[in-house]
Amino acid sequence: MMVFSGSRHLRIGSQLVAMARDESREAGCKFLHVDFEEHLGGFYFQACGFTQTAAGLMNLQN
Repeated sequence: MMVFSGSRHLRIGSQLVAMARDESREAGCKFLHVDFEEHLGGFYFQACGFTQTAAGLMNLQN
């Protein structure tokens, strides 16, 4: 997700994540996963409440 640069710091992004969380929960999902660039960790961990996990990724196109 990306918010227009002129509209950042208005909590629009965290509100969108909260909506995704709520709708996913209502749909019966057990987890909500996010991938992001390292410099965005503060937003996802502090502002949105995600927790850091150990994970792995395998590129299947090489």
